[in-house]
Amino acid sequence: MGFRFEFDSVNKILLARFEGRFTDESVADCYRAIRRYSTATDARAGIFDLSPVTEFPVSTEFIRQLARQEPAMADPTRPRVIVVPQTHAFGLARMFQIIGEPTRPLLKVVHTMDEAFATLGVQSPHFEPME
Repeated sequence: MGFRFEFDSVNKILLARFEGRFTDESVADCYRAIRRYSTATDARAGIFDLSPVTEFPVSTEFIRQLARQEPAMADPTRPRVIVVPQTHAFGLARMFQIIGEPTRPLLKVVHTMDEAFATLGVQSPHFEPME
């Protein structure tokens, strides 16, 4: 599995951390898992961290299709942040943000986890691994 989940129960932030290869199939699997975990935890915000990703063989057409789907976190009033330090992947994340803006108006794309925490107004989150 190329992703894992952590949760900050004080701030109610779900963190999905993606590792290794970022492919169409693995992203689709993670997207479904985000829906399950965000519902189970009643997450008030979400962070999708792509910092540990080593390869991005995901297709731009898949990113477009995913952005047009119903959001993984269904409530559009809950902020979500994509952390992506890699320059070439940052553009893919921004494309996802722009196409998905009608259903994800509070989605932001940033370069670092510190920027993500600042975006969410959190200073010292404490994430615990989820099973």
